[in-house]
Amino acid sequence: MYVNCHEDRKTPCLLGVYGSLCALRYTHFVEKQQFIHPLSSAIREIVSIFEQMGFSVAAGPERETEHYNFDALNVAKDHPSRDMQDTFWLGSGHVMRTHTSPVQVRYMESHKPPIRVIVPGKVYRNEATDMTHEAQFYQLEGLVIDTDVSIAHLKGTLQTFFKAFFGGSDVEVRFRPSYFPFVEPGLEVDMRLVGENVPPKLKDRWVEVMGAGMVHPRVLSGAGIDPKRYRGFAFGSGIERLCMLKWGIDDVRLFHTGDIRLVSQFPIQK
Repeated sequence: MYVNCHEDRKTPCLLGVYGSLCALRYTHFVEKQQFIHPLSSAIREIVSIFEQMGFSVAAGPERETEHYNFDALNVAKDHPSRDMQDTFWLGSGHVMRTHTSPVQVRYMESHKPPIRVIVPGKVYRNEATDMTHEAQFYQLEGLVIDTDVSIAHLKGTLQTFFKAFFGGSDVEVRFRPSYFPFVEPGLEVDMRLVGENVPPKLKDRWVEVMGAGMVHPRVLSGAGIDPKRYRGFAFGSGIERLCMLKWGIDDVRLFHTGDIRLVSQFPIQK
C-alpha cells in the first residue's frame, strides 16, 4: 500500500519537494512492519549527510535540451555520447538526460557563488541491461564553487561522505587521472574501507566509486561565472552503485523490478 510521504520524516519527502527526484516510496505492512525501497532510503541518507555539510539540494527536468545536456557541459559535437546508441533522442533538440550534470549549469545560471549543491535524480542511457548496467538509474551529482576551492577540498568532502554513508568505517580515498569534458583535470575516485565494521567484500579493497574533477573554465563562463575569480569541483556517482556496495546487492536490475522480496529487507527505522 502507499502511505503518507511525510509520515515520520525529519526532512520533507523528496517526491513532493524535489520533483521526480527519488524512487517511488513504496511501503507495505508485514506484521505491522513498514518498509522503504533501498533507493529511497539511500537518497534520504545522502541528502541528510550533505545537508549537514552545508549543501543545498536541486532538481531539474528529465526531458532535457541538447544545450544543457551536452553543449553547456563542453561536450564536443562529435563526442560518442551524443550518438543514438548512447542517448535517447526525443526530437526537436531534446533528450532524456544522460546525467544529472545539466542541473549544475541551470543552478549556476540562477545562483551566485558561493555554491554548494547536490543533485540526486534519474538519468537514462540507451544501452543493454545486465547485472551492472541499466537503461535508467539514479545518479548523485555534487558541485562546489567559490574563490578558493581545490582538489584537497574535494577529497575531504568525499571522505566525509563515504565515512558517514558506509557506517563510520575509516575511509581512504585516492584519485586517478581520467577524462570528462566538463572538468579539468578529470579524476576517477577510488575508495578503500578499513577497520572492523566493514562489509567483507569491501574490506581493504580499492573500489572505483565515481568520477570527479575541477569544473572546466568553459563551463563556468558559459553559466555566467567568471573563471578567473571562481573555481570549483564536481563529482558524480550512480546511486544504485553506492547501494550495491553498502548492502551487498549484486544485480542492479533488482532495484527496478518491484520485487517485494528486496524491499522487505529494508525496514523503516523508527
